[in-house]
Amino acid sequence: MLAAIGLDDTHEAAYRALVSAGAAEVGELARRLTLAEPDTERALRRLERQGLAAQSPARPGRWVAAPPGVALGALLTQQRHELEKAELAAAMLAQEYRAAAAEPEVHDLVEVVTGASAVAQRFLQLQLGAAQEVCALVTARPLVVSGMENEAEEQAAVRGVRYRVVVERAALDLPHAVTELTAALGRDERVRVVDRVPTKLVVADRSLAMVPLTSTTAEPAALVVHASGLLELLAGLFESVWREALPLRLGAFGVAEEEPDGPDGTDLEVLSLLLAGLTDASVAKQLDLGLRTVQRRVRRLMELAGVTTRLQLGWHACERGWVTRS
Repeated sequence: MLAAIGLDDTHEAAYRALVSAGAAEVGELARRLTLAEPDTERALRRLERQGLAAQSPARPGRWVAAPPGVALGALLTQQRHELEKAELAAAMLAQEYRAAAAEPEVHDLVEVVTGASAVAQRFLQLQLGAAQEVCALVTARPLVVSGMENEAEEQAAVRGVRYRVVVERAALDLPHAVTELTAALGRDERVRVVDRVPTKLVVADRSLAMVPLTSTTAEPAALVVHASGLLELLAGLFESVWREALPLRLGAFGVAEEEPDGPDGTDLEVLSLLLAGLTDASVAKQLDLGLRTVQRRVRRLMELAGVTTRLQLGWHACERGWVTRS
């Protein structure tokens, strides 16, 4: 747990043992750690250099731990400072890199990534760098990354990043596809299916997109598109496919397509109260529903309407006659 501040497992175990024991001789600590005494003494010397341990002046031959709140706090502050310097250096290097490009105005908009490992790495970076939402079109012909089998999705979900994914129907027949989709739906990812998607595509926070490049060579390549009219075009392509796709749900017999139907009575009550200006929490209290239930029904209404914002939902609700105009 303390690897982030420079302690490996041995040094962390030695420090924890000292904190627990209060004070200990090298031999006693070696028995606790099941280490040789020379290895234990080297670990203690390392902790001493980091300000985490010291030899007791009152009890010669015994070692004591520095107070965690002070010692670890200092190391954390130092680590934060190092990260700030690294971020500044990265920003300066990025600026220098752009300035040295032959055509900086073009490079700022589009870059070509060549090679299987480079494409896979950039795909990973795209997801790990997302802060709000990742949208993806998944074909049945994965070349470098499958689009569904990716640990980055789990890490992004922990950070609260939303996923919207449209899967080509033929991709459901790929090995492990159902298992991966089940895991994705379990992370509250919104997944839809369509007969065919036009291309494999990933859009992160509507600020970066990645599409494969078809090539006559065997080497995979991809195009990374930065904020531009082309990026807006790719984001619009995703939204058009998303609107036409059918939601996938976890049912009693696994993953299944859900034919869209109309909202039920409770859905309409929720919608009416939201349009009246109530918050999700107030709607839940008014209708004696759980907050998550209200939010789930709102997401379902947005899917039925084929929209991505609540403002759009209100307009579509009036157009479709779900609510009356006053």
